Amino acid sequence: MKNMYAVIMAGGKGERFWPLSTSKHPKQLLSLVDNKPMMTLAVERVSGIIPDENIIVITNADIVDEISHAVPRLKKENIIGEPFGRDTAAACALASAIVKARDPGAAFCILTADHIIEDIPAFQATLLECFKTAISDNVLVTIGITPTFPSTGFGYIETGKSVENHEKVKIYHANRFVEKPDRKTAETYLSAGNYYWNSGMFIWSVKSFQHALATHQPHLLAMANHMTNVYGSTAFDSRLKEEYGKLSKISVDYAIMEKADNILVAAGNFRWLDVGTWTSLKDILNSDGEGNTLSGKVELIDSSDNIVFSHERLTALIGVKDLVVVQAGNATLICSKDKAQDIKAMVQLLAKKGCYDNIL
Repeated sequence: MKNMYAVIMAGGKGERFWPLSTSKHPKQLLSLVDNKPMMTLAVERVSGIIPDENIIVITNADIVDEISHAVPRLKKENIIGEPFGRDTAAACALASAIVKARDPGAAFCILTADHIIEDIPAFQATLLECFKTAISDNVLVTIGITPTFPSTGFGYIETGKSVENHEKVKIYHANRFVEKPDRKTAETYLSAGNYYWNSGMFIWSVKSFQHALATHQPHLLAMANHMTNVYGSTAFDSRLKEEYGKLSKISVDYAIMEKADNILVAAGNFRWLDVGTWTSLKDILNSDGEGNTLSGKVELIDSSDNIVFSHERLTALIGVKDLVVVQAGNATLICSKDKAQDIKAMVQLLAKKGCYDNIL
């Protein structure tokens, strides 16, 4: 459909995937599965239902060329570089500005480049059903993933009554968004049956989303209107830098989704993985008989439940367990699996020291 657009968020540095992910070659450009960059996979999974000319990527200004190389099927003007990160609310508002400039009556989905999705036909069927709903009604639609275990790493959405006339994909009214729970609470959500993982995938019409901006974040709507007016002109980049300089960081969840009262949740019954840290590779790559997840040149003796990534050099482990070990370029990371979230803190520490720019 010509009035459907896909906007793929591909910003950020992927600091929790250091040392393989760096500012010049961040996570979205890594080939972790299928020997393809995650950016490439993100575009391919909407191919066939969204025309290439309607696929827009929003990324960091300094890696636009690298993103373009990863997705040569997209025209360069479809890859938008943010001068600096202002989180997802600003990026979504910018996306609405660009889509509005092309087609004010269009609807667009917000997807991200750091997801792994299996069963693409089921994903596409869900996405199409969401588009039909978003185009016909004044609603904000999100895809909730049917939970398969009591995850403490994802936010959840509590759903209420189902929406009629949706047979292929179940759609519900959203009651509330909840933060990442502790284990006991997550088990309660799983047993309740009406909680879904918050996937961060959204579908809405330009009109509905900008109405939500007008209600909850009018300054973001003002920015979007300014950017619509200069889209396609030589003033676009300089105006974007000026407008972004006025903004503070806020996620679209906090800015819009937790405030709006017209949210619907489509049940996503396909395998979905958020590639957030090195430990998520355990759900993506195969493990050996001792629970080790290995990629590259790795040899082990008496070692179990480790995650090891080492493609350039041999990495050998003896008598250890529950470690993340990553060798990339001139850096080697070793940490316990339960500290994988702290890798970002290490990157920040190295940046502060000022003598490791070549590996960050």
